[in-house]
Amino acid sequence: MGETIVQKLFRSRLGRAVKPGEIVVVDIDLAYAHDGTGPLAIDAFHELGSNRVHDPSRIRFVIDHASPSPNEGASNLQLKLRGFAKKNSIKIYEVGEGICHQVIPENESLKPGMFIVGADSHTVTLGAFSLFATGIGSTDFAEVMTSGKLWFKVPEAMRITLNGCFKPGVMSKDLILRIIGDVGADGATYMSTEFQGEGVRTLSMASRMTVCNMVVEMGAKNGVFPLDEETMKHVDTSSLKDKSVFKPDEDAEYAMNLSYRLDELEPLVAAPHNVDNVKPVKELEGLEVNQVFIGSCTNGREEDFEIAARILSKKGVKKGVRCIAIPASRRVFLNLLRNGIIDRLVSAGCTVTHSTCGPCLGVHFGILGSGEVAVSTSNRNFKGRMGNPESSIYLASPATAAASAAEGVITDPRKFTGGW
Repeated sequence: MGETIVQKLFRSRLGRAVKPGEIVVVDIDLAYAHDGTGPLAIDAFHELGSNRVHDPSRIRFVIDHASPSPNEGASNLQLKLRGFAKKNSIKIYEVGEGICHQVIPENESLKPGMFIVGADSHTVTLGAFSLFATGIGSTDFAEVMTSGKLWFKVPEAMRITLNGCFKPGVMSKDLILRIIGDVGADGATYMSTEFQGEGVRTLSMASRMTVCNMVVEMGAKNGVFPLDEETMKHVDTSSLKDKSVFKPDEDAEYAMNLSYRLDELEPLVAAPHNVDNVKPVKELEGLEVNQVFIGSCTNGREEDFEIAARILSKKGVKKGVRCIAIPASRRVFLNLLRNGIIDRLVSAGCTVTHSTCGPCLGVHFGILGSGEVAVSTSNRNFKGRMGNPESSIYLASPATAAASAAEGVITDPRKFTGGW
């Protein structure tokens, strides 16, 4: 029987074949935590009796969740993170540098086949770069700091075949929402979701990151895209000897097989209060919106704001609607400034702020009032996710979010993009 991509990744690391369900221990190439999970990992590190970080060069801290600090408690946790980082020579990305899942690939030398873990469930984002990336708990992170290793159960795999290309107004967020709606919130539990097919070539790296970011919303352990020309623009392949690792064998066994034509997809939303409650935008058109959030580690990259600006420049933000736009990193912010996108967003009526998790976390920036409705490009719409359990969150693409901000109601973005 042939091997899936995830089996090949583990075989490449361990030097032997593995089977789904097998328990293995692997060396971790890079591990990162943020101001929400890092302090807990530090406590667990001390509880383990550890007094020395095994390899500080492989550990990163990022202050992004409550950034800048909204209260004394958050400030003290961030001080704890800074102090531990200084004492142990750990590199730390400070307030304003951006969200961890964007900052890490921008600033670290990623290589195909790496094993990366993060003390945040959306670490799966980095699977877009043809590597194994998954989220872990703070205790596991403490173990990585102590030993440089971590145990895994080798996942069984799901194959998702993509063909065709998106039509105007449809984005990668619509693709992953469609998949989650089909599979369900726990339909891919502990699986490796492996994207294949000629449609992959039409997806930018930013789009691939959006897709991988949300595989955890259906329970997946990781997501991974094959190594191709697009990937090689963003990773270091200088030491790569065997590209076959990133392509499954023809007789590989998959626990589930799905197939999508990208040109048949339509704009979608995830309605409250579950990510798998997916509906076509046309079914919800006309629902009044109070706030729109464009940003987060899911959709805070340049292409996301470019299409938002393209839509909002036509009409502007509807009076009475609050539209918050937050680039995922300082680098993205600066590029948008240079390209005039920030100017267009602000001129259209958006509130644009520095790089932070912001409204997604619900501790500062854009906390909703009781009874309010938000359209958000983030990854979760659970009750209270944006700071108020009495509010409602609809997840959507940047195109749908921008169209909804312009109209003041949930709107099909194809109304604005049909002629592109």
